[in-house]
Order: sequence, then C-alpha cells, then structure tokens
Amino acid sequence: MPRGELRIYLGAAPGVGKTYAMLEEARRRAGRGTDVLVGLVETHGRPHTAAMIGDLAVLPRRTLRHRDVEFTELDLDAVLARRPELVVVDELAHTNVPGSRHEKRWQDVQELLDAGISVLSTVNVQHLESLNDVVARITGTTQRETVPDAVVRAAEQVELVDMTPEALRRRMAHGNIYRPDRIDAALGNYFRLGNLTALRELALLWLADKVDDQLDRYRAQQGISATWEARERVVVALTGGPEGATLIRRAARIAARTKGADLLAVHVARNDGLAGADPAQLARQRVLVESLGGSYHQVLGGDVPAALLDFARGVNATQLVLGASRRGRFAHLIARGVGVTTTARSGAIDVHLVTHPQVGRGRRGTGMPAALSRRRRLLGFALAGLGLPLLTLLLSTLPDLTLTNDILIFLAGVVGVALVGGLWPALVAALGGSLLLNWFFTPPYRTLTIAEADNLLALGVFVGVAVAVSWVVDVAARRTREAARAAADAQTLATVAGSVLRGERPLPALLDRLRETFALRAVSVLELVPDAQGRPDRAREEDAWRRVASVGVDPAGSPGAGETTVPVDDRLTVVLSGRRLEAADRRIVEAFAAQAAVALRQERLAEEAATARPLAEADRLRTALLAAVSHDLRTPLASAKAAVSSLRSPDVDFDPEDRAELLATADESLDRLGRLVANLLDMSRLQAGALGVTRTAIGLEDAVPLALDELGPAAADVRTDIPADLPAVDADPGLLERVLVNIVANALRHSPPGQPPTLTASTHAGQVELRVIDTGPGIPEDRWEHVFLPFQRLGDRDNQTGVGLGLALSRGLAEAMGGSITPETTPGGGLTMVLRLPAADERPDR
Repeated sequence: MPRGELRIYLGAAPGVGKTYAMLEEARRRAGRGTDVLVGLVETHGRPHTAAMIGDLAVLPRRTLRHRDVEFTELDLDAVLARRPELVVVDELAHTNVPGSRHEKRWQDVQELLDAGISVLSTVNVQHLESLNDVVARITGTTQRETVPDAVVRAAEQVELVDMTPEALRRRMAHGNIYRPDRIDAALGNYFRLGNLTALRELALLWLADKVDDQLDRYRAQQGISATWEARERVVVALTGGPEGATLIRRAARIAARTKGADLLAVHVARNDGLAGADPAQLARQRVLVESLGGSYHQVLGGDVPAALLDFARGVNATQLVLGASRRGRFAHLIARGVGVTTTARSGAIDVHLVTHPQVGRGRRGTGMPAALSRRRRLLGFALAGLGLPLLTLLLSTLPDLTLTNDILIFLAGVVGVALVGGLWPALVAALGGSLLLNWFFTPPYRTLTIAEADNLLALGVFVGVAVAVSWVVDVAARRTREAARAAADAQTLATVAGSVLRGERPLPALLDRLRETFALRAVSVLELVPDAQGRPDRAREEDAWRRVASVGVDPAGSPGAGETTVPVDDRLTVVLSGRRLEAADRRIVEAFAAQAAVALRQERLAEEAATARPLAEADRLRTALLAAVSHDLRTPLASAKAAVSSLRSPDVDFDPEDRAELLATADESLDRLGRLVANLLDMSRLQAGALGVTRTAIGLEDAVPLALDELGPAAADVRTDIPADLPAVDADPGLLERVLVNIVANALRHSPPGQPPTLTASTHAGQVELRVIDTGPGIPEDRWEHVFLPFQRLGDRDNQTGVGLGLALSRGLAEAMGGSITPETTPGGGLTMVLRLPAADERPDR
C-alpha cells in the first residue's frame, strides 16, 4: 500500500490564514473529484474560515471526558474506517486529551499516512521543536505544544502562508483573529510589530533550509556534482599557519556581501595520521570562525586540492578562499602548489587567492626533529669508523672473493650502519666503503684509479644503493617517531576533551589536566589589566597582569614568574611553573592554551547570562504585568464609571431598586479594583524584600470567616471543618486573611457547579495545616509549580480571570510568615491546596 502524502501550511503566527488556505486546497481537490473529508478544523470563531468548509464532508468529532470535563478530538478510527483519499487535520502540534490513542496529533497524522491516506495540516513556526526556545526569548511566551522538526521536514510539501506584520496587526484590530476583549492584550504583547517581524524571518529562514535540503537530495539522487549557485557559500581553506586569521576575515567579508550567505572553514589533515598543522593555531582559528558566524570542518586527504574541491562541491560552495603559497620560487619550479592546482580544477567555483605577510617565506614550523636519538647516531658513526676497517681487514684475508662479492659485503655493512645510526652515519659509511673498495679491491690496487669500466659501474651502483637504503631507513625511522608523537598528542587531546566534558567547570579541569600531563607544579591563566592593553611598555610590569584562573601550588602571577610562557592572544597568557618544557611539547601546550581561552570565554558568558537573567525576568514580569492589567484595571473602572455616570445623569429617573443595583455594581467594581491594586503592591513589596510582617497568635476559626465574608455571596456555600481544639497559628492577621481569600477564590473559580470547596484543618509536627479542597479539573503534577508563577493563569487564555497574582502572592506571603503552600491531588479528582503555618506555641521565643 503506498504511503499517503503530507502537505503542511506553515505560518509565522496565528491569524495569517493557514487554515483558510488549507480549506481552499481541500475545496480545489474536491472539485477535481478527490474524496475529501474534513477530519478536524479549528475555526476559532472566525466566520470567513468557517464559511470555507462549505459543502465539504465533515467528520463528527470524538468526545472524551477528562476530570469530569468533556473535550472533543479527531476520531481517528472513524477516518481509518471511511478511508478517504484526503483528510483535513488542523493544528498538527496539538496535544491530545489523555485517553486518546496517541499523545500528539502529529502521531495521529503519521498513522493516517501509513494507512495510505493523504493529509492536509497546519503548524505555526513557534510550535517547531528546534525554534521553541528562540521564540520564547523573542516573545516572552513559552509554547508547550511542539512538533518535531523531522515530522515537518518529511512532508512532501510545506507551503508558507505569509502576511506582513502590519497587515496581521490590522486583521487583529478589526477583530478577524481574536474576540474583542482579547485584542488589546494581544497587540501589546505577542502581536507586537517586532515580535511578528522576527517570527516571520524565522519562518522564512526555516523554510529556506528545508528547500535547501530538498535541493541537496535532488542533486544527490540525480548525481549532479556541479555547483548550483542557489545560495552563496564561501569556503576558506586553513593550513594551520599564521596566515589563517587573515584568510578567515577576508572570507567573512566576502560572505557578508550577500545576505544569508554561509561561511565554512575547512582544514585538510593528512590521511597518514602524522602530525602536520599546528593544533594551537587551528584551535584559535576555529574560535575566530565561529565568532564570525561560520562553521569549522576537518577532512582527511592525501591530495589536498582534490580534498578541498570535494568538500566544496559537497556543500555546494560558490566561492573558495585560499592563501597565496608560502613556498619559495625554487619550489614552484618543481610543483605548481595547492593554490594553482585547485584553481585549475575548480570549475564553476570561484577561487580567491589572498595575499598575506607569509607569502614566499617558506613553511617555517617548529623544525623537524631528528629521526633517531643522539646516542644511536654516535653509535652509527663509531660503527662506520671501526667496522669498515675491520671488514676490509677480514676481506683481505679471503683472496678468492671477487669484486662483486666484496661490494655486496660492504653494502651489507652500510645497511647495518643505516639501521643503527640513520642517514648521516650511513652516508659516511657509503663514502668510506667506496674509497676502501677502490683502494684495496679494485685493480690497479693501492690507487684510486679504476682501470675497467665494469668496476666503475659496480662502485657507482654500490654508492647509489647505499645512499638510497640509508635514506629509506632514515625516513622510516622519522615516520615512526612522528607517528608515535602524533598518537601521544592525540591521546592527550582526547583525554583533555573527556575531562573537560565530564567536569562541571571546564577551565579548572583543563588547567588541571595540563598540569598532570606535563608534571608541572602549577598552571595559571593571566590577563592584562585594562589600562595595560595595547601598551607594550606597561605589559612588561608585574602589576599589569591579573590571575583569572590557576591550579597547583604557588601559581605564577606574572609571565616572568614561570618557567614557560605561552601567549594566547594580546590579552591572555598561560604560564607554566615547575619545569621548562621541551620545544617538541610546546605545540600541544599551545593547543591547551587555546582551549583554555575558549573555556574562559564560556565561563564569562555564563556569568553574564546569570547576571542578566534577573533583569530579563524583571522585564518579562513588567511586560506581563502591563499586558495583563490593561484589561483588569479597565474593566472595574469602566463598570464603576458607567454606574456612577448613570446615577448622575439628569435624563433618567431610577427607581430605588435600580439605584441600589447600580451602587452595588460600582461598589463591587471598586472592591475588585482595590484587591487588584493591593495584590500588585504586596507582590512588589515581596520582590523588593520590603514587606512588613507582624506575627501574632491567631486562631483559624477567627481568620477563615473573615476571609469568606470578604469573598461575598460566592463563598456562602463553602464548607468548613475546623476542630475547636485546633491550636492558634503564628501569623500576621492581615496577610493570613489575604492568603485565605486568594486560595479560596481560586478554588471557587475551578469548582464545578453545586460542588463548593471544603476547608479542613489539622495539626502535625508543630504546624497547623489548612486544606482547601476542590473537585474541579485539577492540574497535572508536573505543572504544579507553574500555578505559582506571577502573571500566570494555568489553562486560561481569555484574560478575564485576573492578572494571575493570587497563588504567587499567597505563596510569597505564606513563606514570609514562616509557612508554605503546596498542592496535592484531591482523591477522586480535583486539587487541594495545603497551607502550613507554625503553631503559636512553637515559636522559638516562647
């Protein structure tokens, strides 16, 4: 059975017309004779959207009960039983009611697709899993319903339903998206112009990435290796040399000329596993690339031009930036070099050869270490100096040997010297052996003259073979030494990476691993003080440096106080104390130092984020407050104003009953306004730590009736069960009443009709516990803490139930009095709020 096709309409925000466009497509398909079924469409009360359903077949929804409340969901079994060709399922990211077959609606859609039924659906960009946190930072609103990006990317078609932010705000103002009572709050909060602009850009960029993925798949399926310049991608090749920073900045400027261009840096490592580029330079250049918004890549290859071009074509690059060759003029006569070869093979990729200060200076590295140890080289010279005369003496006692045999025996001696001492002792042995063969074993004897051409050829071959064998032995020894060194460096870096990833604080873990690796006494990271930066004369003074991180005993406080100094950049230096390192160890230490700079930057960014978090939270609270109270302040003011204006109007004569009703409306509205302002003031005092608390002994049998009286007729049916022998609580009477009012009001708001909440009290372990029990819909345990966040009304979206301060303020007031408020699940369904306060006879000063 062929799998069904999924078509998704993607929007930047609610109200852009996704559902409308989806229904237009459904009607078009139905007009062509396709069997179309409307499985589920959310019109949100929008008449134009509802009208688009028209004569399409609509499937009745499935009704589910959860916590004594009825909900409707997609009837998945009915769709599978009817088996239409195309089904319309709105809001792909929706979370199904508990008791449904699947947790998420997109899982329902997957089952429909597997059954061969095609689906039309919608999703907003804020519901994409990868963008959820980004949208939360932009809008200040966390979307709890998300859909994995892979589900949307797997759709056969994703169509962007776009609308300018200005047009969307006009639709909102005209009442085409939300009800009139929600318009002001929406325009001032989520639907701000900046928010909508950012969301629109996110939607466009996300869709561009999906189109890019589709293009890559198409090119791979069709075997197309040529570059298609659909999007600018600039690749910069890094060798690990000092010119890397120049090339990266030049490539970044090239990429910046085109909006949305990608910057990629690539280093081609030798595929023989031997050490090549400077790891410290590469680490610093990687940091620079990432700081400029690019990405760093590393590939293996023996043919550098081929590896570069393979990578560039693989990422569909349009431009390749290379550094001009550091090789000298003589080297160019032997081989063309990477830049020239890459340019000749590049095809449609533009190649930029960038000049830099290192052009023509050759490859100056740390110097090639000797292939063999000094002891072995000396032993090789000794063997050549003593062994060849002894071999000559031995051969002179064997007169039956021919010159050919003598040459082979001397050649074996030269090979032995090469194996012991390497290249230079073997060259000395080859030269000395040729002279001894000519003098003692080549006619005419005891002269350097060679009479026969065959003998000359034999001696020439002997010297050539001896030199070649010596060179091969030396190269093999050098490669073995390099491979061992590279393996050791790789093992060290792998260990460092593991210790840093496992550590809670990367920088100390990195420095401690460096100290252990090289058996140092201490390692410290020093930074120039601000007034010394850019002043070389000031940097030489000891007080120009401050220690930002260190490990070990007696770490250095200035560069001159340690044995080894490794500069990281113009401001940072790593100083090693305890012993002076060998030159061969400096490369790996520089890699450590570069990573230490990265870890230091990450720590500082984390500290700045922690410092900014309270400010961001305060700003979020301010924004939420302004958005929430805009309606809550206006409603009671408008009601009181209307009532008073009516009473003062000379045009209407009200009878006593109407006058009393208007006065009651004004009084109730002003009481509501007073409670709101009091809650806001108390919350501000709590956050500022300026709330005054006067604790005294008070009985709950006195406090509870006062709170119920303040709630008015709504609390008349509340049941109370407070034992007469219950001890008094140690609390502030005014604050306790405020806490009780807020908790009971919340319970009344969510209690089903005819089932008022119940208040019970008991004592346990020196505390008095008051339980406010309701049998409403309740709250899942994993969301209990959310109800105590300021300006949150869990599950409420109508902005008519207050600013959401009640429970947050109640918990703060209870904690200020030494108590607590915790939620519990009511047996049989509902929520129980437990207020715990210290008993009066348990006060420490009594």
